Amino acid sequence: MGKRSLIFGISGQDGAYLAKYLLEKSYEVYGTSRNADANQFLNLKALGTHERFTPFSVDLTNYESVFKCISEVQPNEIYNLSGQSSVALSFENPVETYESITTGILNILEFVRLHAKKIKIFNACSSDCYGDMDSTAADETTPFQPKSPYAVAKAASFWMVKNYRESYNISACSGILFNHESPLRPESFVTKKIVNAAVNISQGKREQLTMGNIDIIRDWGWAPEYVEAMYMMIEHEEADDFVVATGVSHPLKDFLSYAFSYFDLDWEKYVFIDESLYRPSDIYVSRGNPNKVQSILGWVSNFTLKDIVNAMIEDRINHVE
Repeated sequence: MGKRSLIFGISGQDGAYLAKYLLEKSYEVYGTSRNADANQFLNLKALGTHERFTPFSVDLTNYESVFKCISEVQPNEIYNLSGQSSVALSFENPVETYESITTGILNILEFVRLHAKKIKIFNACSSDCYGDMDSTAADETTPFQPKSPYAVAKAASFWMVKNYRESYNISACSGILFNHESPLRPESFVTKKIVNAAVNISQGKREQLTMGNIDIIRDWGWAPEYVEAMYMMIEHEEADDFVVATGVSHPLKDFLSYAFSYFDLDWEKYVFIDESLYRPSDIYVSRGNPNKVQSILGWVSNFTLKDIVNAMIEDRINHVE
């Protein structure tokens, strides 16, 4: 039998792509959702893998629930991709956001510490932990300056993983993931919002797109490539933390331009700004330095921002009813 992998948060964008990637490597894949019976696992259906993994219902904030799942699966590897992932929503629900992210990884680490130290752990961290980066690209030594409840929680999860690795000799690592997109992005994310609007406007189904702050700068990557980095990190002989980024940052205006120019449209004629959509505290510039992950693991991002936008638009066109 092949290795067993347990993915907490398998129904999200990254979980679905990771499941597909591991299945192609002949892993037995197990995945969790808060209510697996009610979850339709639409992202896995979209990738044609929804019948090839074993689902579990798990409340990651409840240690007994986590204990029961890991004990039954007995995985070789655990990927923690779970937790409330919307920065905007974290301002509205900071307590739920913090608990879902920090208590979740703590329960996983505690199980491994007490019962199965041979299990390897990957924890999904976030570039939001860095806050604003100005002209200097963030690497693994850059101090965290979180500016949202989501980022504060992710920073806490990073330090928890590092502490358990160093204090208890557990093979646990965090990937500090910069923005990464795909057709599986939820409708609530600004990138999917832009893609959907560009397609609908090009087809005469709507007239304009209302946006918040479009002056932000981000390092956008391609989600299927990022899950490969997760796998390479957990397989590395010595557990360590890595920044996963393209190394190239773009203004959100570039994303808008690529999306609308796909249909030979000028985005400035259709996009309107509503300052009420601005976040209470936003990151204006995000830049990642992937030198460590490139030099040690050999991981390289190949998709450009234009490639990403085009892929998302073409998928949307193919699935328009």
